[in-house]
Order: sequence, then structure tokens, then C-alpha cells
Amino acid sequence: MGYVRFAALGDSVTHGVGDAVPTGWRGWARILAEALGESHDISFCNLAVSGAVVADVRHKQLPEALAHQPHIASLIVGINDTMRSTWNRERIRRELLETAAALHGSGAVLLTVRFHDHGRVFGLPAVLRRPLFARIAFLNEVYDEIHATYGGIRVDLGEQAEVFEREFWSIDRLHPSELGHRSLARCFGAGLNEIGFAHPLPSGDREGGYVPNWRTDLHWMVTEGVPWFGRRAKDLGPWAARLAMTEARGLAQRPVLPARLPARRLPAVRRGVLVGVGLDDAVAS
Repeated sequence: MGYVRFAALGDSVTHGVGDAVPTGWRGWARILAEALGESHDISFCNLAVSGAVVADVRHKQLPEALAHQPHIASLIVGINDTMRSTWNRERIRRELLETAAALHGSGAVLLTVRFHDHGRVFGLPAVLRRPLFARIAFLNEVYDEIHATYGGIRVDLGEQAEVFEREFWSIDRLHPSELGHRSLARCFGAGLNEIGFAHPLPSGDREGGYVPNWRTDLHWMVTEGVPWFGRRAKDLGPWAARLAMTEARGLAQRPVLPARLPARRLPAVRRGVLVGVGLDDAVAS
């Protein structure tokens, strides 16, 4: 048994939204921290904030994370940036790389992901799904660069069939359900076991949480989903409209949307350390 400090940086997914417990949101990071605590003295610091963008992580969360002197640090952020009119590729890449470099430089093992096609899960119309897909693809290129440079443990969500199943998601389809959070925690846990942070994997079984059904989905869509989409359309709407006009004039070629986002090929190193761990590996262990 050893002493392990774990700092979690990011947005609502790492904050735990979608996995409700009596004390509030739990989420994959806390589930993983509790599992690590079975074999180690654990100091867990969850700095993730719902709605956070890359700039928030770089300028607000990173200093606190470094003060925690983590052995393990998760960096999962950027999806909120893809859905805003303030999207800036150069700034996002720079701030993600700066954050990763600082965490790695402090001695932390990085936990990251490659994002899946969120538009496919949410069922967005093609005119919004195409530009969102392009932004997510760019975000994944940055995380490829981070992983190739600093290593760590990475989960490629786009390669996992269960990510596109309804049970993986909470009622809003934007945040993982309890099962989704548990799958992510088990996936990172399997990778940590491979590199010396030995601990029992957290359970993959639901203890409660949301069970999808068409009635609750319909109620949420009417009372929450449509209003949310209306608010988000203030950012995405004008941009999507410009894209649609360009396409109508025949000035843009529509990209073919694959079933998953392709991963950049990296040097062959132990699976779970550089190439990354898949959900199937974690479930099988």
C-alpha cells in the first residue's frame, strides 16, 4: 500500500453529472478514487466544474491541481468548446498542450480520452452534426499529440460499441449514466493496474441510477432538451446557417461521417500505457 494523490480536471463529465447519489454527483473519477482507496492511501481532488471549457481548466483548475502534487491527473475537456461560437483552434490546442505539459512535468500520469461522435449519440440534424464532428476530430488530434508526447492512459471512446448504446448515457444523452461512469472508471483502473497502481477494479454493476425508457426520455426532451437546444442554438445556429448556405451554393463538400473517429497511429507500446485501454479490456478483466 502506498500514498496516491489523484487530481481530476475537466467539465461536467468528470464532475460526475449523470451519476446521482444522495450526496450529489459522483461520477467516474470518484468511483476510480474509491477503488484506488481499497489498496492505497488516497488523496482525491476533483476540480472539474460543470460547463468548464479548456480555458477554465488551463487558468483556474491547473494551478490548484499542481498544488495538489498529483501522482495521477485526468484531463478531459473540450466538448463544451466545440458547441460555442468562441471556438478557436489555435488557442484550444495551445492551452491543452500547456496544461498537459505542466501536469506531466509535475510527475503525474495523465488520464485522457479520444472523443466519440457526440452528434450521433444526441441525434443532431446533419447540418449541426457535420461541423460538430469536424471540431471533435480536431480536438482528438490535439489529444493524440498529448498522448504521443506524454504517454499515460487513454480511453478511445469512439472504438467502443457500448458508447453508442442508450444505457451508456443518462437521460440527457450528453453525460454518461451510472453504467457509463462505471465503465470509464474500470477502463482507467485497468490501465493503472498495468503501470503499478495495483487495486481492485470498481464494480461495473448498476447500484441505482437512471434506467432508460421512452416515457422519461420523451418527458426530458420536452421539458429540458428542447429548451437546452434553443439556448445552445444561439451559439451554433448562426454558424450552422452559414455552413448550410455555403453547401447550398456548392462551395463546400460534405464530409462522410464514419461510424467512429479514426485514431492517429502511434508507436506500438504496451496497450494501456501509450496505445490506450478500451472498455472491452476493462470489462473483461
